[in-house]
Amino acid sequence: MPPKKRTRSKSTRHDAQLCEGSDDVAQLKTGKRNRSAAVTSDVEKNKNDDAIKSSYSHWLMKSEPESRIENGVDVKFGIEDLKALPSQTGCWDGVRNYQARNFMRDMKVGQQAFFYHSNCKEPGIAGLMKIVKEAYVDHTQFDKKDVHYDPSSKADNPKWSMVDVQFERMTKRFIPLTELKKYHLQHKAKGGPLKDMALFTRARLSVQPLTSEEFDFVLSLENEDPI
Repeated sequence: MPPKKRTRSKSTRHDAQLCEGSDDVAQLKTGKRNRSAAVTSDVEKNKNDDAIKSSYSHWLMKSEPESRIENGVDVKFGIEDLKALPSQTGCWDGVRNYQARNFMRDMKVGQQAFFYHSNCKEPGIAGLMKIVKEAYVDHTQFDKKDVHYDPSSKADNPKWSMVDVQFERMTKRFIPLTELKKYHLQHKAKGGPLKDMALFTRARLSVQPLTSEEFDFVLSLENEDPI
């Protein structure tokens, strides 16, 4: 563009491109016994999935705070950009990873999320926002001029969703990835709330779930000296 700015101040995420249903699935034989086992397994899996979903009420969402031109568009969107929007509210568009999309579809109005600065000199948590509108169709998938245009997605069967988020506040101090990683390694070795944190176990996802214990611990770090 000179770099041409996007007409909407929207967040931009860069996810690992995963195929839908990319998890390994056992290839079952057609025998009655195996079909029965498959049904039982599916029921148990659904129960486990529901239990996992119910354990998540907080989120971590990544976006890029520094200018980067992609297909002639500046994809920069940091927490200050969110603050500058009317009502400090914007749609979290551009997610093109199925697991990240599914996490957004699980989000509920009022839930909190960390705004995480990624792909920058010092990645980390910059502030807090809340979900103000639950998942709906991401319009950018149909916009040929948008960097997140997806020609395989159809209006009668859209692939991608987004949520609306509203700025709440900056954290009292920036909480860098390097510090979070130190705690993750400590907790992984000796036990602690960050031992399984998705930021390290599913690092490539731009939308990640947090347990209440993970969220509370990370938020408490704003009152502590950096390690």
